[in-house]
Amino acid sequence: MHSRFTPNLFLLLTALALTSGCNEDAPDGEAVEVPSGRELRLIDIVTNARGPEGAAARFRFLAPGLSPDDVEAASEDMQAVCDSFAVSRIDGMVPAPQQIIISFAGAEVPFGEAAPDVVQFFESYRIENGACVWEVF
Repeated sequence: MHSRFTPNLFLLLTALALTSGCNEDAPDGEAVEVPSGRELRLIDIVTNARGPEGAAARFRFLAPGLSPDDVEAASEDMQAVCDSFAVSRIDGMVPAPQQIIISFAGAEVPFGEAAPDVVQFFESYRIENGACVWEVF
């Protein structure tokens, strides 16, 4: 029996499988407007780490000057970021995210690393009818 599966095709498919679900290309430092007026800059979009509900898209933002007292305003800003920025960017992600996680950090922290001296907030949303619905994280 002769296989029609060529080595070049195998290498291409392997490369595609390895790169799917990685950090998504995003304009480095893209500014995003929020209701509070806080300055936000996109750090990155991470899709290669599962969330509590399965496939997740994490949108990580730098929020200079973030303090523990900003929790209420940050929560409102995160909902706005999910609704106006994140949900429109998940189309075509593989696997399709079941959850969007928005994070704000007072300083850049590498993904997955602890930084007890940096204020960070996280919120989780499920996607329902093209909208972000807040979930307890």
